[in-house]
Formats: sequence, structure tokens, C-alpha cells
Amino acid sequence: MRIAFFGTSAFAAGALERLVCADGIEIVVVVSQPDRPAGRGRRTATPPAVTAARELDLPVVQEEHISEAPPGVEAGAVVAFGQVLKPPLLGAYPLFNLHPSLLPRWRGAAPIERALMAGDRETATAVIELVAELDAGPIHGLERFPIAPGDDAGAVAERALDLGVPLLAAALRGETSGRPQEGEPTYAHRIEAGDRRIDWSRPAAEIADRVRALSPHIGARAELDGLPVTVWRAAAIDAGRGPGTVTIDGGRLLIGAGPGALDVHELQPAGKRRMTAAEFLRGRQTPPARAT
Repeated sequence: MRIAFFGTSAFAAGALERLVCADGIEIVVVVSQPDRPAGRGRRTATPPAVTAARELDLPVVQEEHISEAPPGVEAGAVVAFGQVLKPPLLGAYPLFNLHPSLLPRWRGAAPIERALMAGDRETATAVIELVAELDAGPIHGLERFPIAPGDDAGAVAERALDLGVPLLAAALRGETSGRPQEGEPTYAHRIEAGDRRIDWSRPAAEIADRVRALSPHIGARAELDGLPVTVWRAAAIDAGRGPGTVTIDGGRLLIGAGPGALDVHELQPAGKRRMTAAEFLRGRQTPPARAT
């Protein structure tokens, strides 16, 4: 079969590499978003899926409105593409989507992040056939897996790819049949700026879940004595002297929450590299006293 791959993000790039190299799926064209400004410097960046496609020597089409001009293929694989697919593309041929959640839980743009923020201890990777309703199509394959206490979004994404890409390959080969989704759907809305902000009045366990949900790709934000920092790794502990109160215990940076405290393991001051809490404290003349 002539198969098109529709994808944009790093997650999509990982799926493309596995489909081609591990599962032997022949992709005739990779469709992705146009290059766009990204990062603090707003420099034009190429989507990770495009970079992966070029490394695999695959033809690439970067199109903002691909639904209006469907590629001439027999099936499509859709992974973290970033466009809502509509007719005439939707309905032209089967489109199979790899979605990293326990569908119908966490339909939408940020299923891994929302599952971790909610404290879910189990998730899944699913392959569905796309329909007009968001992530509501029949399931052609689903693998459940546990979320370990130390897993961040990067670890969950890797596990979802390892288990999910073989399911996607089977669907593309015509080896599967779909079944309806069962249960009440929940929605994983896109991550906004406010989702990154740490609220120290929240329980420490909830804050720790937020930190790992946003690591290693986005980061949770706070301020230490007015200094903006991104928190990349942390754990919840029982100790604490009130929300936002900073305690230094040797090389440990402990920030009070309500209740408990966050033991910050790795952070990044604005304009600097990521570093351990001990490295951060050694670089300061006086230790921070307050987090906001």
C-alpha cells in the first residue's frame, strides 16, 4: 500500500523512525507543518518529523491546509500532526492515529501531560481510525501500561511509542478491525502558559505531578526571591513550613507547599543551563528564602 505519514512533533518523529526502521512500513510521503518561529529567540525551526524524514531520505510536504489537497495514497498514519483533518482528506482513505492515552480518557492535544497532572497511575497507547469527532474513532489496538512514580512525560512518551507503533503498523497493514470506544470521555486540553505556573498553595504531590508532566520538554515555572526559574525534576516530601517557604538542607532545596514540600532536584535559572539544586545553591551568595 502507498502510505502517507502525517506528523510534526518529536513524538511523531519517533513514531516515523520506528515505523520505517523497525516495522518495515513503506512511507511514500511525509506531511508536516511549515517551519515556524520557536523558542525564546523566535528563530525559524524545522519540525522534528521533517528532520527525521530527511534523515530517512523520504519525500516531505509541508502544508498548512493539507485537508484541501490530500496526497494520492491508499492510507495514512497520523501522529501528533497538529492540524484538524477535514474532508476531502478525511474520508478519502483510512487514517490511523496513534494516540497516547487510555481512550476515551484524555482525548485531545496533551494526553500525556494531562494524565500525569491528574496523578493517573495507568495509561495506554491506542490506535484509532480518525472520524470527524475529536479522537472518537473506533479503536484498532490498545496497550495499557503503568505510570511509575518517577516517570516524566518523556518516559511515558517513549513507552507509548514502543508499545504503540507496532499496533499502528498492524492497522496500516490491514491486520486489525475497529471496536467502539467505551466509557465517558475526558479531554486533554492544550498546555497553556498558566498550566506551567507552580501554585505553592497546592499539595506537594500535585506540584510534583505537574513538574514531571512538563518535563523534559516544557518545564514548570516559579520564582525564587524574584528570580525566574524552570523546575525540571522534583519530588514531594512530608516536611514543610508553609507554602512558598524555602528551606536549605545541606545541598537540598526544599520549598513548602500546602501541605508538604517540594524537594527540587533539577532547575534552570532564567538565561542559564539546567543544573542540580546543589549546583544552584553553590552559585548563590545567599540562599533563596521565598518561592512564588
